[in-house]
Amino acid sequence: MGAGAFLLCGERGSDDCEGDACEEERGEFFDGGVTVGSVWNMDREPDDAGRLERANRRAVIDGRRGLAPDGRIMARSVVLAGTVRCERCQLPPRWCVCAGLGPATSALQVDVLMHHREQWRPSSTGKLIGRTVSGARAHVYRREAPVTRDAVVKPGRELWVLHPLGEPFEALARPPASEVQVLLLDGSWGEAAEMARAVEAWGRRVRLPMEGKSRYWLREQRDEGKFSTVETLLFLLAALGEREAEARLRLHFELHVYASLLARGRKWPAAEYLDASPIKTALPDFLRQLSEKRRGEPHAARKSRAERHGETE
Repeated sequence: MGAGAFLLCGERGSDDCEGDACEEERGEFFDGGVTVGSVWNMDREPDDAGRLERANRRAVIDGRRGLAPDGRIMARSVVLAGTVRCERCQLPPRWCVCAGLGPATSALQVDVLMHHREQWRPSSTGKLIGRTVSGARAHVYRREAPVTRDAVVKPGRELWVLHPLGEPFEALARPPASEVQVLLLDGSWGEAAEMARAVEAWGRRVRLPMEGKSRYWLREQRDEGKFSTVETLLFLLAALGEREAEARLRLHFELHVYASLLARGRKWPAAEYLDASPIKTALPDFLRQLSEKRRGEPHAARKSRAERHGETE
């Protein structure tokens, strides 16, 4: 989430764009992160899918941006790169992390309200939660077709909507995790602000006392105290005593960040990230396998000019 009111639930920043200012960071475009033509069957009828695919292939040839399934303009890097991605982890096959770990299991019911633009961003940690936390559910937010409270709230649980203006977590009489449902807002700072207004009457607003710097190196968290969606969940799991789930989800999170840095060709930041990460000792065999070169597989990594210069020195 990005600059604005929300400090705890959401993400924002660069999706590692180089050169011109990143479209995703400005909030004007989003990263579809799939092979051109492979995503269109999600939201469009077949005829529309074919039309969009043909239009996007022409856009690649002409050097223009293509259209996403909902008709919005896609980020330039997605259209031009045409990167094949794993359907689960959204990483190129060369860096797929799906086989690295089993799911995190918790008594806490986790739901993510994801802005419809966020569902096409490979760096979304809301999608990371959906694929790594047992029982987690994702709900796509659209202003024109809002999600209803009945579709989200589970009976018998108290719903917590994490919010920087909510009740201090320290002041709560904390029920066991099995009696709590948390709703996380996943999107840019502005998108999360809109979603928060839509759900503010659904449950109890709770503020978490999170401090320090984010470990989410895939997008820019500009100030201390601003964290990704999954980091917010990590803090809550630990605070509720769900230590095993917190430790497993942290490994998933840090592995995803590390592999994503490698997929972008950011090998020096990736090495720095790994040095301070628990995955270095927890997953040595998988990391060794991940770093092995594989012939015949596409390499979608992009390297900065400074990194290319450093390799030639």
